[in-house]
Amino acid sequence: MRENLAADPLSGPAGAVSFETVLDTKLERNSDMPATLSKPFQRPLLAALAMVGAGASFALVNGALQASTMQLGVPSTSAAFWQYALGLLVALPFVLRRGPSALKTRQPGWHLLRAGFAVIGIQLWVAGLAKVEIWQAIALVMTSPFFVILGAKLFFGERVGAVRWLATIAGFSGGMVILEPWTDSFSLAALLPVGAAAFWAGTSLVTKKLTQTENADSITLYLLLLLTPVNALLALGEGGILPSGNALWLLVGAGVLTVLANYLLTVAYQKADAAFVQPFDHLKLPLNIAVGFFAFGFAPTGAFWPGALVIVGASLLVMLDEQKRASRQAAADAAKA
Repeated sequence: MRENLAADPLSGPAGAVSFETVLDTKLERNSDMPATLSKPFQRPLLAALAMVGAGASFALVNGALQASTMQLGVPSTSAAFWQYALGLLVALPFVLRRGPSALKTRQPGWHLLRAGFAVIGIQLWVAGLAKVEIWQAIALVMTSPFFVILGAKLFFGERVGAVRWLATIAGFSGGMVILEPWTDSFSLAALLPVGAAAFWAGTSLVTKKLTQTENADSITLYLLLLLTPVNALLALGEGGILPSGNALWLLVGAGVLTVLANYLLTVAYQKADAAFVQPFDHLKLPLNIAVGFFAFGFAPTGAFWPGALVIVGASLLVMLDEQKRASRQAAADAAKA
């Protein structure tokens, strides 16, 4: 299982819901890239640049969300609604190209569960950005792959192995170092990004389950259709969903950049193997730190650096283990053939 591609999101920490499956299909069918980009020595470079661009876009998204919520007072539920409502408007036409057949499903319960996990993850993440400085939030949400490993073992009975158990323990230990729950400065709000990481991991696990019987368009369409009205109801519950002035422009920018980031993620994974591009994904950590510092003057504390180093190192260990497993499986398949 490719835990390094969890949720995220975070296809990214800016949001768990990726439009990658939508845009990936469009790219494959309607690619108008110059022919020279298909040359072997250019494809990895393009993939690396796309992954860095996605990380930078997500960092700007997080900065916009933090500015609109923490500084301008927009309720986190409204910020989440606007970010993903715009994403729905951009991505929906790509999904609907298949017509009503995209709504056919044999797993309505799993779609509802996936949407529920995604909504909770999004709400926790944006609420966290409203209260927790961006450098701490981004490091803590990077524990999501370790929640995926735990979930894969508990719910799917997947073999984890000593390396992944070690990486998981190390990753959560790094999160504890950053949280510093033993100090007087600890705030329960710091647990919000950790909660987001856990629920986004749940989204990834349900997605894996759905891909066994559902096509990508249906999986994406159901999430988009279920996500937006729920986010709207939550936003209305806090008194309204229409920000104004600078807050409105920040949220519009967050929505546009969310779509751009997911488009760049699609390009990155299309042009090179995940094992190559995934290390560039960890650049989101310094990119978010830079946004926090230059936009808000936020600077990480001393405990952040060792904790973040442990989390990144553990993530890379999982990636290397996945690469070795894939190589062994490919060799075994070749031997059978």
